[in-house]
Amino acid sequence: MTQRFDKSRLPSRHVSVGPERAPHRSYYYAMGMTEEQINRPFVAVASAGNDSAPCNTTLDFQADICREGVEQAGGTSRRFNTITVTDGIAMGHQGMKSSLVSREVIADSIELSVRGHCYDALVGFAGCDKSLPGMMMAMLRLNVPSIFVYGGSILPGRFEGRDVTVVDVFEIVGKFAAGACPLSQVHALEKVACPGHGACGGQYTANTMACVGEAIGLSLPNSNMAPAPYKSREEVAVAAGRQVMTLLERNIRPRDICTRAAFENAARVVAATGGSTNGALHLPAMANECGIDFDLFDVAEIFKSTPYVADLKPGGNYVAKDMYDAGGVYMVMKTLLDGGFLNPEPMTVSGKTLGENIEEITWNPDQKVIHPVSAPLSSTGGVVGLRGSLAPDGAIVKVAGMHRLQFTGPAQVFDCEEDAFAAVEARAIAEGSVVVIRYEGPKGGPGMREMLSTTAALYGLGLGEKVALITDGRFSGATRGFCIGHVGPEAAEGGPIALVQDGDTISIDAEAGTIDLLVDPAELESRRGAWKPREHDYGAGALWRFAQNVGPAWQGAVTHPGAKAERHVYADI
Repeated sequence: MTQRFDKSRLPSRHVSVGPERAPHRSYYYAMGMTEEQINRPFVAVASAGNDSAPCNTTLDFQADICREGVEQAGGTSRRFNTITVTDGIAMGHQGMKSSLVSREVIADSIELSVRGHCYDALVGFAGCDKSLPGMMMAMLRLNVPSIFVYGGSILPGRFEGRDVTVVDVFEIVGKFAAGACPLSQVHALEKVACPGHGACGGQYTANTMACVGEAIGLSLPNSNMAPAPYKSREEVAVAAGRQVMTLLERNIRPRDICTRAAFENAARVVAATGGSTNGALHLPAMANECGIDFDLFDVAEIFKSTPYVADLKPGGNYVAKDMYDAGGVYMVMKTLLDGGFLNPEPMTVSGKTLGENIEEITWNPDQKVIHPVSAPLSSTGGVVGLRGSLAPDGAIVKVAGMHRLQFTGPAQVFDCEEDAFAAVEARAIAEGSVVVIRYEGPKGGPGMREMLSTTAALYGLGLGEKVALITDGRFSGATRGFCIGHVGPEAAEGGPIALVQDGDTISIDAEAGTIDLLVDPAELESRRGAWKPREHDYGAGALWRFAQNVGPAWQGAVTHPGAKAERHVYADI
């Protein structure tokens, strides 16, 4: 089988071929490898598996099964692990500042391991929010033949006769604070909301980016929506191991797959599924790794013209398992393609184009989760870009399932999430107000925290659609309500959000795509003259380093120049 591969052209020749590499080969013999295995291509199998959260607990098992596929197809697998920061556990405290930073660390750690050991191809397994884009960013950066595999979603919990997810637990915290339920109900729900292995079950960030993996062509067709406990996940893992060897043989690389058209397709799928606003952060970051200009405004323009067709939580009624049963991501893409909303030309890791893959899908008229584009849930996407005097560099809001798309009210201003959450718990948030949480951006936080604890508690109090919330930080994919994130420029850079005062009128129109601070320009100039930058609490370590290097949210909050500045591509060493 190894005759298919000319190792003299592969990166692993630098650690395995020729008499000068005898010391390197001695390490491989020490691990029990045979001469034949050393002569095969080396395939990295990267896993974000760990015991931190159920999102990641099956990943190492799946990665080890993937090795079987690699070996069957003539490769030698080399498994290693990377970190994760699990948002559900990091949420609502200082730990969330580590979340977005972990995306960069994940991408960097995979890059360094592949570079250092001269691997020829890569299969990556991820489960929790930032590990998905981090894994795919590394693939695009290295540009070796690669396949992305999602570990699968959790099954829904059952409580009082209905399906529940972890978001119900976040929201009952606010309900308890309002005195609307006993503590015993909180405890009962927390014990059943997450019944086993897998990532959060709604169309939150993990499932959104899992859909992106298929839409952009880096994942095998209809491979990502199967829940983590399903036996079919093992079949996907083996198939990914085999198929990456075919990609290596045909020299099909991630940047051959992830063209501008592929990124546009991925943005369509985020909008059509009512996906996480984080998609508008991660797609530009992934595009940066390819040298493709694709920023928040490009994403927002696509969102604006995409029908919302998948009735998924948090804005809708169903979870990832239901979408899988209905036909998965490819069922969504089939109706989008039929409606002229997708480009069928981009290549995928199947070795076929996206259009060729979709041709193999038969529309299922009996399912209720995915609507045809001829009868969408709404005519525009579930996620909307905003721009205006409060956010000259843009902002993003998830409108899936919302009834109210305009909001004008007086500002209630907080300089960190903790202060805002304390005000929610104290029931000090006034109905009709616009809650502003600032100094939580990429630089100012640092780390651009998600605000699910605060937004969910507002819902629990019954204020979910009676207030708006604006931040230069982020929102969880699980957030619902009139919640605007990624406001730029951020407060730490002196953006208009830094100048807002209690009582200022803020006007938001998610139909027109505007967000404005209705304060006299002369007054704002006076405030700007008095404004002084704030220091965050991190003078050293990873968060300090991130704050020094991170760019604006509208460009993906990336920490390096990307492929446009590279002088060589790793795959060609």
